Amino acid sequence: MNGNRLHHGLAAVVALVVALVTTLGSVQAATLAVTDAAGQPLATAKVREVATVPTALDTSDNGYPAPGQVRRVDPEITRFTDADGRASWADRGVPVTYHVRKPGYRDASVSLAAGSAEARIVLEPETDALKLAEARPANVWLGALDLGDVKRKQHFMLQCGFCHQQGNAFLRQERTARDWSDAISRMVRYGARLATEDQRALPEMLAAGWRQLREHPERLATPAPWDPALAGTTTITEWPIGDAMSQTHDQLLGADGKVYVADNIQDRLYRIDPQTNEVTVFKIPHREGDAAGGLLAARLKDFPRHDSTSNAHSLAQSARDGHIFITPSAQQRLVEFDPATGAFELHEMGAGFYPHTIRIDAQDRVWFTLALSNQIAMFDRATKRFTLHDLPTRGWREWLTVTLIRPIFKLMSWGLPLANWLPVDRLATGTPLPYGIDITPDGSVWFARLHTDEIGRIDPATGTVTMIATPFAGPRRLRSDSEGHLWIGAFPESAIVRYDPKTGAFTRYDLPVVPKGSDTPYALNVDKKRGIVWVTGNQSDSLHALDVRSGSWRSVPLPRRVAFTRDIEIAEDGTVYTSTSNFPSWHVEDAQPTMIRVQTTAAR
Repeated sequence: MNGNRLHHGLAAVVALVVALVTTLGSVQAATLAVTDAAGQPLATAKVREVATVPTALDTSDNGYPAPGQVRRVDPEITRFTDADGRASWADRGVPVTYHVRKPGYRDASVSLAAGSAEARIVLEPETDALKLAEARPANVWLGALDLGDVKRKQHFMLQCGFCHQQGNAFLRQERTARDWSDAISRMVRYGARLATEDQRALPEMLAAGWRQLREHPERLATPAPWDPALAGTTTITEWPIGDAMSQTHDQLLGADGKVYVADNIQDRLYRIDPQTNEVTVFKIPHREGDAAGGLLAARLKDFPRHDSTSNAHSLAQSARDGHIFITPSAQQRLVEFDPATGAFELHEMGAGFYPHTIRIDAQDRVWFTLALSNQIAMFDRATKRFTLHDLPTRGWREWLTVTLIRPIFKLMSWGLPLANWLPVDRLATGTPLPYGIDITPDGSVWFARLHTDEIGRIDPATGTVTMIATPFAGPRRLRSDSEGHLWIGAFPESAIVRYDPKTGAFTRYDLPVVPKGSDTPYALNVDKKRGIVWVTGNQSDSLHALDVRSGSWRSVPLPRRVAFTRDIEIAEDGTVYTSTSNFPSWHVEDAQPTMIRVQTTAAR
């Protein structure tokens, strides 16, 4: 019996040792050392770790994963080297490749076998002036572009930066004035309200302006250096979703800890579990009779591939039952999704046009902007009834355009290019464009009107609408902080602005980019617990964070170039989520849209 006890005891010890070895092996770190040619360590190099052979993606449903099926994707993890030129990752147990990037040096990559503990990579300095310039983010090029005067430049940034960057490699390549004229005509059909005078003047200016910068790269500013504090404090994780034909638009951090991302032109909803790397795709149902492209069919007639009648746009979740509401910008309806069952319900409005940004108040009422019919909608879940709040117009011409918006788009779907025929001024008269929306702690509904340089308030008890002029152009998306202040993106002015409803005061904060005024803050969100405002840097491939108490900024460079982002979600622990939302998605580096998580110890 004693022998048996000894045998079992030894077996237990062996099992414990094996378990410890297995555990240690599973958390073994792989370290990459980055140096220059002289062997000196290079700090603040951006290193992206990817699986050398990624898990094959399911493309069985018209190029996308089969709906409702859970699949695993390989995340990409980016870190920054410390003062010793080193960064570490947990061992994945599979071969990995490290892509290394640092301003002033040529990109380099190295692959490691599974279980490798350490590797070294040498970066060579880049000496070619044009290649150095080409490596700079789009905002540097846009900031240097000469369009004659400030007003035209801001109007160009506002109207030609809706869906993609200006100044990236795709946009600054050689084109004739005729090429630019054709492109502008297409963009106006997509929805840009570029003034008629600028539609005529800009083709020559853009052709000459980009050519001059390519020929004289010394005219470009040197962007702000990456912050050494990124090393050891910041980890960026990306999950590939969609493809070059997607437009992953807004996202929502759900109560279940999963992130939901809407693919605007493929009518799909992605659910990503950041803990397990599992992704599930749900298809937003099409009603019988829905036209391809929905009520905006003319917009996508030249697009290579889309599977959309809804154009899923913005998302909000009910605190009552966890249902997610989605605005379909190409329909007169509201989409409701139950994450527990995967079931959809479509609520028809029968009025309004272009459901846009969405929020849910404490009474479980769903509020959203109707961008093209100049209204704010409210869906009362208790009665399943919609209430539409009409907003003021800027005269009879705008009233007439707003009133006739549905038949105008119907005629366009039949092939009449009315958007190209009708004159447009720099005020975008006819399309005031209510855009962002949020609910303040007192229950007030606030919204921004992009083309009228106004914000507005709706008293939900009375329906009274109050409009307030902004001392800046292009208020886009807005968010409330814990005290009821509104934070607003001044899109063409490269700034964010705080508005105090109690005093009526506006306080401006310019984005921390070089050259000043060269970024376009599409969206922002407030970390209410820590007093940090996170802002999308749509031209600078970055996220910016403002510490409200100190007034200091920090910036996080995103892993991929041409990272155009439209929404930000913030977790309880300060983790930030966004997604690359370029339209078209093939602009982004690798032509691969991703959902992005930014973790910073500074946030905690």
